[in-house]
Amino acid sequence: QVRVVESGGGLVQAGGSLRLSCAASGRGISHAVMAWFRQFPGKEREFVAGINWSGSMTYYGDSVKGRFAISRDNAKNTVSLEMNSLKPDDTAVYYCAADVGPWDTVVSLMSDAYHYWGRGTQVTVSS
Repeated sequence: QVRVVESGGGLVQAGGSLRLSCAASGRGISHAVMAWFRQFPGKEREFVAGINWSGSMTYYGDSVKGRFAISRDNAKNTVSLEMNSLKPDDTAVYYCAADVGPWDTVVSLMSDAYHYWGRGTQVTVSS
């Protein structure tokens, strides 16, 4: 059974930084594509960032490019999201997700591609 747990959310002022962490465990997690999504109230989940199993390929949503950075540590089975220059519009619940598949699985921007999800962590950016 794959398990995904987020941590690191909280309240930060606009322009500040926050680092989210995701601890993953279970069969196949070492070669899983990992991603972060976020959800605004009443909206569908939005792709934020994704990373392939080796960390050689990263993808970002347009609204966070240049401000957020995703990374992974396969030795610890963790994925991080470094968020800089935060804006009030970044306020949302952030979810970590895993797509456990073959080694060459590509990063998908679609939430339906991800089989395992954490419970989410709230990020609030005050103006």
